[in-house]
Amino acid sequence: MTATLVNEAGPKPAAGAGRARARRSRRRGRIIALLFVFPALLLLGALVVYPVLFSVGRSFFDASGTRFVGGENYAEMFRDPATLKAIRNTTIWVVVAPALLTGLGLILAVLVEKVRWATAFKLLLFMPMAVSFLAAGIIFRLAYDEDPDKGVLNAAAVSVHDAFQGTSTYPTARARDGQGLTKGTDGSYRTSAGVSPGEAVTLGLVGVLPDDLPGGTEPAYAAAGHKASPGELRGVVYLDFTPGGGGQQGKVDRRENGLPEMTVEAVQAGKTVASTTTASDGSFRFEGLDEGSYVVKLPASNFAPPYEGISWLGPTLVTPAIIGAYLWIWTGFAMVLIGAGLSALPRDSLEAARMDGANEWQIFRRITVPLLAPVLTVVFVTLVINVMKVFDLVYIIAPGPVQEDATVLATQMWLVSFGGGNNQGLGSALGVLLLLLVIPAMVFNVRRFRGSQR
Repeated sequence: MTATLVNEAGPKPAAGAGRARARRSRRRGRIIALLFVFPALLLLGALVVYPVLFSVGRSFFDASGTRFVGGENYAEMFRDPATLKAIRNTTIWVVVAPALLTGLGLILAVLVEKVRWATAFKLLLFMPMAVSFLAAGIIFRLAYDEDPDKGVLNAAAVSVHDAFQGTSTYPTARARDGQGLTKGTDGSYRTSAGVSPGEAVTLGLVGVLPDDLPGGTEPAYAAAGHKASPGELRGVVYLDFTPGGGGQQGKVDRRENGLPEMTVEAVQAGKTVASTTTASDGSFRFEGLDEGSYVVKLPASNFAPPYEGISWLGPTLVTPAIIGAYLWIWTGFAMVLIGAGLSALPRDSLEAARMDGANEWQIFRRITVPLLAPVLTVVFVTLVINVMKVFDLVYIIAPGPVQEDATVLATQMWLVSFGGGNNQGLGSALGVLLLLLVIPAMVFNVRRFRGSQR
């Protein structure tokens, strides 16, 4: 009986010692883990937690940081017109950019699957992600330049416009005062006195550089010497300027050139009865006119300024223009993520739908999109977080005069704090507002990731 008690009690101290060793091992593991994590926690606290807490505290003080003002900075945010415009523009960014990017990414991801060189195409679209926002901003600032000689978009717009509507040849031409031509309110020129068939007129203009004359231009002297036939009204439009100086104003000299391709109209009783175009020597003529007095008119279309394109960076279009640059950068990102989700879809569902007679649009709308809904949601929310923080593109692309029209919360925070406002209290309040707007989207994304891992 005694031996049995000894044997039963013997293993208990050994089991207790094992549990103690296990606890010490776990404690040692936690300490080692904390030692490894501590540098990261230290950096996180120094670079994230401390700035956030400091900004929250700073937002309750005035511009100098010495006087406590409570919620005055937060109230000022919603009284300041520039801040309200920044909130409005940020709302436009959040509503428009993520939706467009997600839609473009979905469409491209589906289409790329049917392209033979899908990998090369994806690489081409993803390449802008390798470009910094600074470089992308400079690229699009040049592309959006209003001067067609610099801005590629306006160069294309001007080319298309001129191909369909043409352009005036002499936008800088004008008539000298007292030389027989009167300028109308619409920008046209007309003879001061009436002329009749059988007469000839000379219409002298200035303001055109000889080097700007169209190719094939000929001197107007010979044409000015021609007499008009009975029933014919003729004349010459010429550049009343002699290269090198000399000559007589209002008279066609031997070295003065005609102005070709100029539209000329014969007007009687306020109505245009005939129209023609000047020849290479500037001559024109009207035949078959009825007897009576006419006014020779040079329509305003001859002097219309050339089409300069679209003011991409004007107050109206600056925000859509910057969003366009953002789309160029991030479309590849959305396409690649959605393409990865698309490649993981169960193909048997798609094949079963095709066997049941569904067309590609029905498959896309009723099967592909619902199955991709989790991926599309993650992409959309990620882009929402990203556009709330956009700063580089807005600051670089928007010119100074329209900076306020394009400003968003991030740029407004910088402008108020360091860009001339020197009010770090209001800037900190804007930073806190931006943080509060970003947090819900971040929490939603984190929960979505955890749900997908389960």
